[in-house]
Amino acid sequence: MNNTSKATRALVEGALMVAAAEALGYIKLWHMPEGGSISLMMLPIVLYALRWGLGNGLLAGCALGIIDFMLGGGIAIGWQSILGDYVIACTLIGLAGIGHKRGMPGVICGSILGCLGRYAAVWVTGATLWGEYMYDIYGLPMTNEWVYSALYNIPVLISGVLTTVVAALLVKPMQRLPKVD
Repeated sequence: MNNTSKATRALVEGALMVAAAEALGYIKLWHMPEGGSISLMMLPIVLYALRWGLGNGLLAGCALGIIDFMLGGGIAIGWQSILGDYVIACTLIGLAGIGHKRGMPGVICGSILGCLGRYAAVWVTGATLWGEYMYDIYGLPMTNEWVYSALYNIPVLISGVLTTVVAALLVKPMQRLPKVD
């Protein structure tokens, strides 16, 4: 495969995976009252990053963050929360690309890293920007913005566990895809 067709294939697959991720984001297994949910939205970006590598994964994640804010009913209190909760958080899903070409351990570690990257971004954004809107969560009184954000964003971690499990289950079928190198 020459470089032009490889780049075209990466671009087309990336666009399809971003679209699939946005579509999966609409299928919520559980939804938080002020935004956030449990879904498999991260899965297509994780799979794409594992197949095409870190740079392509980060780029696809960034595209997802922008599209998800615009089409997914994004909730924001300013440009900082748009960047933190959407653009940076989704870009960091692409960290899964670190597991590129590393077999099953790479799939699991890459998926966990991408999901934790997203969690870290929404946790920091939640603590620094959304903390003033704290309320009791899961029946616990909240007084610390960092603890509040860590607890409020647990659905991102649950989504990460689901994403990692499904990504690991899809390793074998993905090996039948045409090689990218």
